[in-house]
Amino acid sequence: MRIARFSIDGNVAFGAVEGEGTVESGGLVLDIIKGIPYADFELSGTKVPLNKVRLLPPVLPNKVVAIGRNYAEHAAELGNEVPDVPVAFFKPTTSVIGSGDAIEYPSFSNEVHHEAELAVVIGRMCREVPRERVKDVVFGYTCANDVTARDAQKREKQWARAKGFDTSCPLGPWVETDLDPSDLAIQATVNGEQRQLGRTSEMIRSIEDLIVHITEAMTLLPGDVILTGTPAGVGPLHVGDEVAVTIEGIGTLTNKVIKRG
Repeated sequence: MRIARFSIDGNVAFGAVEGEGTVESGGLVLDIIKGIPYADFELSGTKVPLNKVRLLPPVLPNKVVAIGRNYAEHAAELGNEVPDVPVAFFKPTTSVIGSGDAIEYPSFSNEVHHEAELAVVIGRMCREVPRERVKDVVFGYTCANDVTARDAQKREKQWARAKGFDTSCPLGPWVETDLDPSDLAIQATVNGEQRQLGRTSEMIRSIEDLIVHITEAMTLLPGDVILTGTPAGVGPLHVGDEVAVTIEGIGTLTNKVIKRG
């Protein structure tokens, strides 16, 4: 099931996406959900065309835990070794935007890059999750773009500003709850030109590895998001560009880059 979060007439709701096609084509509708999707819910039967609503980030995470250098070719293209243990960092909730929202080019950077990633959405509160229980805590999967101020990342020892600036975490367009994430095509295009193309099977550490590792240290809450790393091919974004992240079985996350302010 595809679960979207949206606003219509000033109200925010979740809905199940039904039909085929794209957001713009008019072939998709939303069946509004009664309650919240992390618990037992019912479909209301009230349906609205998807192209008549504003899509929002599919979740509002308490935290976004991101993993760096989880694809060997990406580590190599930036001159880095594959780390012995997963490299984790945070992106703040204020960095999260939805499909169709604008990425604001930060004033402190002259080198902003796209990073297409599979995002894992957590469905229940969990800590110290054993490997055999990982599937029980996953709500679903969505597309992500770990937008990075590469020059700031290089000159600052911590990545908080480089990867945590406002609008640096596009998520969407919805969460797919019924998906095998082990071998999915993932790509990024800029103005229609392919930049990244890889498969989730190329991850150095699996989703199970990552969730076990993260929950050894912290409690994850419903709606929290894990970014699983990016394949090779990252590159620059400029004001006016349109960047799209497409993941097999999920859909396409699209954002334009604008000048901040």
